[in-house]
Amino acid sequence: MKGQVYKIHSDFYYIHSEDGSFECKIREVLKKQAQKILVGDFVEFDNGYITSIYPRKNYIPRPAVANVDQVIIVSAVKEPELDFLQLNRYIAFAEYYGLEVKLCFNKNDLSSDDTLIEKVFSIYEPLGYDIVFTSALEGLELDELEEIMKGKLSVLCGQSGVGKSSLINSLNPEFDLRTQRVSEKTLRGTHTTRHCEIMTISDDVRIIDTPGFSNLKFDFLLPQDVAKLFREFRPYLNTCKYQDCLHIHEDGCSILEKSDEISTARYSSYVAFVEEAKEYKERIKYQGNKTETRFKQTHNKTAVKISVNKRQGSRRTLKQGLYKELDDE
Repeated sequence: MKGQVYKIHSDFYYIHSEDGSFECKIREVLKKQAQKILVGDFVEFDNGYITSIYPRKNYIPRPAVANVDQVIIVSAVKEPELDFLQLNRYIAFAEYYGLEVKLCFNKNDLSSDDTLIEKVFSIYEPLGYDIVFTSALEGLELDELEEIMKGKLSVLCGQSGVGKSSLINSLNPEFDLRTQRVSEKTLRGTHTTRHCEIMTISDDVRIIDTPGFSNLKFDFLLPQDVAKLFREFRPYLNTCKYQDCLHIHEDGCSILEKSDEISTARYSSYVAFVEEAKEYKERIKYQGNKTETRFKQTHNKTAVKISVNKRQGSRRTLKQGLYKELDDE
């Protein structure tokens, strides 16, 4: 049978198929291959065991989900205060994984100042991002939010306390997800969602609720690749005077020449991400970044490789056996 994993708890995988929902475990052979199954994966299963995993069309490691159609980045207008650096970080990560991005700004009922709304639209609307301002508490613009999710599997991501679970409860009160107020002491949200799970809001709206997190870093790519994650930079890439231009202080930089057309908040975020990427460049400067794959393809079958240490150990054992035989003779 074929189905999609909608929840993972401990060693159990919950799968939805045309015949209903099933609780399964993973076959030992898949464990040996160390193939990690994510929420959103399409799998084959039989007699309570997952037997194979279908190829993914996409995936993101944080939150760890697969086969999504779009990312809806949820931020709060207040409580916690809107952090443009963190928002741009989420957007850049989604761009890195090639996912469609929608922006949702929740808790709009807490602010009567339209300055922030105007700023958000002035920055992100020209870049082509769909924007919706909502209030889970008062039910504002929930129809508009549901409209942009129709016919798609959407993953909600954002910091803790921005109201992701509250939005899901407002869209479908039957879920009754646990929520918690933002701490008055730290002004930060607390984790109420502990795992990823696909939730069916209506016949054509499905959402993956995810735990909140904020410690993403661009310490896995080279500095010159960061600019590709910013839509406003793309028309000017490869037009600078120097091929290795980082668009920060170089002469003849096409992007710096257009600085008056680029948001200060976006550019500041770009510079911060480049600094994080420089840490990665330093780390691999002398050690390289090549890693041995854990799998090998033999006769169209995937098999797990024996690690270097185990191969060396096996060779030593073989040699010891040969020497023992020679000694006996």
